[in-house]
Amino acid sequence: MVTITGFAKRMNSEEKEFNVLLLQGEIELIQSKESGRFYATAKTCSIPCTFNDLMCQGLIGKTLPGNIEKVQCDPYDYHIPGTDEIISLAYSYYYDPIERTMEQEVFQMKPAA
Repeated sequence: MVTITGFAKRMNSEEKEFNVLLLQGEIELIQSKESGRFYATAKTCSIPCTFNDLMCQGLIGKTLPGNIEKVQCDPYDYHIPGTDEIISLAYSYYYDPIERTMEQEVFQMKPAA
């Protein structure tokens, strides 16, 4: 399950404004490569929508079936918020509305169509 945590404004190639829903996945525990300690995090992404601000505001807190998946992509520069640091990333996150079973998740199997 993913939760709608907010919405934001974006511009398309024709300079027309539209809304995107901000999604957050379930909590995950990740182990630090440097310290070995675990920390809690959650994957996030956004999806475009046709809803106005009022409708988007009303959707905050609602859940959707599916997961947020990490996918490889062409490298791009990312500015870390609150710092002057720019890093290069070669992955992105996207929303997959198809629920996966524990076996599919563990063994990296594709869901049945």
